[in-house]
Amino acid sequence: MKNGSKIHMTDHTPHRIVSLQPSATVILENLGALDRLVACTKYCVDLYPNIAEGRVIVDDSWTASATQIVATKPDLVMAAVPYQEKAVSEILKSGARFLGLAPRTLADIYTDIVLIAGTIGLAEQGEAIVHDMQTEIERVRSVTCNLYHPCVFCEEWGKPIIASQPWVAELVEAAGGKFVTEAGKHTSEEAVRALNPDVFIAAWCGAGDRVPLAKIMHVRGWSKLRAVLNQRVYCIRDEYLNTPAPTLLSGLHALAAAIHPDHFSSPDGLRCVSDESSETRSLDSNVV
Repeated sequence: MKNGSKIHMTDHTPHRIVSLQPSATVILENLGALDRLVACTKYCVDLYPNIAEGRVIVDDSWTASATQIVATKPDLVMAAVPYQEKAVSEILKSGARFLGLAPRTLADIYTDIVLIAGTIGLAEQGEAIVHDMQTEIERVRSVTCNLYHPCVFCEEWGKPIIASQPWVAELVEAAGGKFVTEAGKHTSEEAVRALNPDVFIAAWCGAGDRVPLAKIMHVRGWSKLRAVLNQRVYCIRDEYLNTPAPTLLSGLHALAAAIHPDHFSSPDGLRCVSDESSETRSLDSNVV
């Protein structure tokens, strides 16, 4: 400092953020930084309806538009898998600073949270969120570690059948189950029938909690599965398992209740096939 002059520090952290995926929006919300969000997707609004007011709704990571992004004048665009090559090109064409995420495991998700937090100048808050997630996961694991671990099949899509992602497999293990088949991969009705899981869980992307459990058991010819015979067929709300963000703790609690109902109370977002009496009466209509 010379002649008594002061050096003025400029804030270079992003303050106009466009989120093209709900996971990024959830992380911003947990960081207390939703005030920086200038645009998001309709799927983000599904999670937080109140954010629609005063914000632009844009296409997501799969169908991104450079024109839409440029119009919001962002200083950061955040997106996450799944991507289309054309959508990535559109994001890059916008000229905005781009943070692209592609998590597969819980470790990846922790890194993404810390990365986003550091990028917007909230590193300590990011570390605290990760610590809280890890602590809760280990708390649930401590309850289930000495219990019998039933075989669990969990799918994120039904046609074709796609097993849930690796981070879900990790949560299933923490919740006291044994994840069967390869996470994140296509499988078949015959393969699942051969696995004969003790517990079946559906969390279809974009379906909320509206997966028609009884119907898919009927259509796929799975009436003899152990999970069906013992009424251990469940739907977990989509965003609880498919959004790689702190929301996964809600998914963990739902998984624990589905896998070990005698040790965990049933939370919001978990539905059992036994609750579907009206659907069961109409199995042959609107076949999926």
